[in-house]
Amino acid sequence: MRPPEAADEPGTVVALTPPPVRQSTLVRASVEVTFDVFVRELGAWWPVDPFSWGGERVRDVVVDRRVGGAVVETWHDGTTHSWGEMVAWDPPRGFTMSWLVTPEPTEVELSFRALGPALTRVAVEHRGWERMTEEQLGAACALPGGYRGGAFVRGWGMILGALADHVDEGAPA
Repeated sequence: MRPPEAADEPGTVVALTPPPVRQSTLVRASVEVTFDVFVRELGAWWPVDPFSWGGERVRDVVVDRRVGGAVVETWHDGTTHSWGEMVAWDPPRGFTMSWLVTPEPTEVELSFRALGPALTRVAVEHRGWERMTEEQLGAACALPGGYRGGAFVRGWGMILGALADHVDEGAPA
C-alpha cells in the first residue's frame, strides 16, 4: 500500500483500507445492568455456535474484567481458548479488546450509552481489517462470506440481538 500522498502521482493506485464493522442494538435496561449482563453473563447469552472456537463444546465464556484481562472460552473437557485481551476498561461506558478469533488479530470496541433510565444503546466497532490479506478478508468465518461478504456485519448483529433478547428474558414481568 502506498502512502496517500503518492495518489497525486499519475497512474498510481491506492488501496483502500477496509472500514471497521459497526453494529448496534437497543437494550431495555439501564446502562449499568446492560454492561453488567454483557460481561458477567457472557457465557449464558453469547451464541457460541457458531461464534466461538469450540461451538457446542463450549461450557462457559468468562471476562477477566480489567485492562490486561483475557476473555476465555472453556470447553466441557477443560480446554481453554482465548478470544483476546482487554486493552481498555471503562465500566459501564465500555471496553476495548484485542480479538484473536480472526485470521490476524483485530480489535473490538463495545460502547454502552444510556438513552433513558431503562434503555441502552450498545454499539460495536470491529476494526483492524487492514492487517489481513484479500484472501483472508474473503474467507469464510463463523458465517459464510468473510469480511468482504458481510459475514461480520451479520454476525455482530446476531450477537447484539442475543444480548438484547437475554436481557429482555431476564426482565421482571
